[in-house]
Amino acid sequence: MLLEIKDLHVSIEGKNILKGINLNIKPGEIHAIMGPNGSGKTTLTNVIGGKKDYDTAGSIRLNDQDILNLEPSERSLLGVFVGFQNPIEIPGVSNMQFLKTALDSKNKFLGKKALNSSEFFKKLQKNLDLLEIDKSRMSRGVNEGFSGGEKKRNEVLQMIMLDPILCILDETDSGLDIDALRIVSKGIRHMKNKKRGMLIITHYQRLLNHVEPDFVHVLSDGEIIHSGDKKLALDLEKHGYSLLKKLKR
Repeated sequence: MLLEIKDLHVSIEGKNILKGINLNIKPGEIHAIMGPNGSGKTTLTNVIGGKKDYDTAGSIRLNDQDILNLEPSERSLLGVFVGFQNPIEIPGVSNMQFLKTALDSKNKFLGKKALNSSEFFKKLQKNLDLLEIDKSRMSRGVNEGFSGGEKKRNEVLQMIMLDPILCILDETDSGLDIDALRIVSKGIRHMKNKKRGMLIITHYQRLLNHVEPDFVHVLSDGEIIHSGDKKLALDLEKHGYSLLKKLKR
């Protein structure tokens, strides 16, 4: 099992947010989680990524290693990538510098030789072309002055460059126009392989039209109340979250 979440309970300031999440993702699988606002989707993303604001119980295992108490940087080195709903800006740190430093750190952790400048630029240019990102963007601060769509494409670029084994994408499709959605989806599809798992958090079916999930889960009031295949996402799109009243685990 690539990712195994068992009986995960999460609270903050005494308020229960996640109430016993169980979720298994095998290598090669794409899972989607849908649900209304306030259901706990972003909290789940944050906890997997290592945000420390929460009180937690249960376990999160990556390749049979419990990562719940690890720092975010440690989880990243082990192969966890989290794409956030609102990617932050990092003024003063260029995209180029950020990517090279992050990639060097990961290669060092894995005992691999750092890419030389020529190798790095070749790898970078290939992925810039894939995501239709102008090279000039790489000299700017991370996400500094970027539009919503540019930030999302930049985050997918980071994901591809770092080559994680587990990709968690929190509403990557939010705020994207048609062209940006097409490009971001292309980047996500590019990452699919038999060794990597993905968890896509989304409100809408439209991203799942481009990136077909193997499993869809409905999160409501901190619990996964129903799971199914891609048809479940279509039913939610058609009937809205009023369908939740009819769903049973």
